[in-house]
This record gives sequence, C-alpha cells and structure tokens, in this order.
Amino acid sequence: VQLQASGGGLVQAGGSLRLTCTASGPMFSRYILGWFRQAPGKEREFVAAVHRNGGTTYNEDSVKGRFTISRDNDKKTVYLQLNALKPEDTAVYYCASKSAILTAPIGRTQREYDYWGQGTQVTVSS
Repeated sequence: VQLQASGGGLVQAGGSLRLTCTASGPMFSRYILGWFRQAPGKEREFVAAVHRNGGTTYNEDSVKGRFTISRDNDKKTVYLQLNALKPEDTAVYYCASKSAILTAPIGRTQREYDYWGQGTQVTVSS
C-alpha cells in the first residue's frame, strides 16, 4: 500500500484546510486510516483515525472538535478537515493505514500502523 498525502499549505489563524490522503493497492475498505502530525522539535502525535467500520476517534486534547476525519472507499481516500486552525497546529501531517478486522481496536499509536504517507506541511500564521 502506498499513501500520498496532500492539501497542506500556509493559512492564517482561524482558517481551514482539507488534507487528502489517497491510497494505491487493493482492499482499501479493510483498512483503518489515521492522521498523525509532527511539529518541529516534537514527537509525532496522533490526531485522528477512522475505522473500516466507520467509527472515528480523535486526540481531543489537541483537536477539541475542530478537526473531522472521513473516508471515501470508492476513491480510496481519507480526508482530514481542519477548521479554526491555530499556530500550534503547525506541523507536518502524515496519513497512515493498517489492515484490520471489524472488531479491531482503532489504534492511536504509531507502532500500530503499517503504512505511511510522505507527509504534508501545514503552517498556521498568527
């Protein structure tokens, strides 16, 4: 599986972006898909994930209802809508995937994911 992330850019505080991650390969609908981010000098952190069963989970401490993850299995794409952006959201955002059964835990740590995209830079100016 190869993942290609895009949609990052420079935006003012309070603005919005939509990140896109498109996958190649079969059985996309069987994957759990996640977004992580890494700010300069910081460790990579979990942002959000969507299960193959449609369930979602977020890093509520960081996201607090501002971000929304969704998927389109027909397009083999996962989205991350970023609203009300803050300067502290500045980071490289990575998408990741793992194959899972319907009842598998959704996964909030890096080691739980098998495939990673190359990252897309999001910069929020104050």
